[in-house]
Amino acid sequence: MATFNIKHITRYTYTGFVRDSANQIILFPVNDGYQEVLKHDLQISGEPVVDTYKDYYGNEVGNFTHCQPHSELEIYSKLSVATRHKPLPIDDMFASLQWTDLESIKLKIPYVDYLMQEHFEGHDELKAIVERERIRHETPYQTALRYTTYVFENFKYIPGITTVETKLNEVWKLKAGVCQDFAHILLVMLRLVDIPSRYVSGYVCPNKNGMRGEGATHAWVETYLPGYGWLGLDPTNNCVANETHVRLAVGRSFADCTPVKGVYKGQARHTLAVSVSVSYEDDLPEITELVDIPVEKPSGFSVNSFQLYTERMEQQQQQ
Repeated sequence: MATFNIKHITRYTYTGFVRDSANQIILFPVNDGYQEVLKHDLQISGEPVVDTYKDYYGNEVGNFTHCQPHSELEIYSKLSVATRHKPLPIDDMFASLQWTDLESIKLKIPYVDYLMQEHFEGHDELKAIVERERIRHETPYQTALRYTTYVFENFKYIPGITTVETKLNEVWKLKAGVCQDFAHILLVMLRLVDIPSRYVSGYVCPNKNGMRGEGATHAWVETYLPGYGWLGLDPTNNCVANETHVRLAVGRSFADCTPVKGVYKGQARHTLAVSVSVSYEDDLPEITELVDIPVEKPSGFSVNSFQLYTERMEQQQQQ
């Protein structure tokens, strides 16, 4: 069992006073047999009441409104999480029986939601590759590992080359991106062979092994295997996502798992700063520096902090 201490700060600083900042946060780690939340402190400017509920995908979601005029909004999530190694699939069922099981559930909830495809111009080209790479006698587990390796080997990890606004078609043409892009491509491949698969947001924790995305927000995939359940696959690092990965939320894509999104009233421009630190140690140092991003307010439109935050979250994923 490993215990991780994680600090995640999101800070908006405004050039003037704004009010009625209404936000939705998905910053509550999954709590199950393989991931136990030992402690979670959430501090928000103005100390608003946070109303929580479970969404359709089972994520814990919080809503709050900071009504009073303010020139800064900070969301500080500090947590300790213990993770346990999840045994890997034994994979001793006949491959044909497993594919038949997948065929029988593809129109059932919730699996049908995790088979929905996002159309893009490169879809037919990728479909041809999926068929070419597939080996018919392999099990869904073996196939999923094969496609994970394909993404890892055929896409370059280049921080800064994409943003959350980058469409799948552009990622496909670039054959490059960051963890979010790798996850989205793998989702398409797995869904093309009718393996239900979902997007996962969270953190990958340091293990002195040089993993991409260590100590920052991260994204990977969970795929459903008959007789086993959901298996995490990290195409950015070509590995099974297990005890070094801390899960925050799942969904069909990044849009279902956005850590923070919201709006506010006011004409002030603002900067956004985000920082994440992860450690095995109990004495995790305080975050003293955040990276600021100057933001120009689009002419004729109110400021949408959701768009600005997701752009920053992408940059965090690129680290």
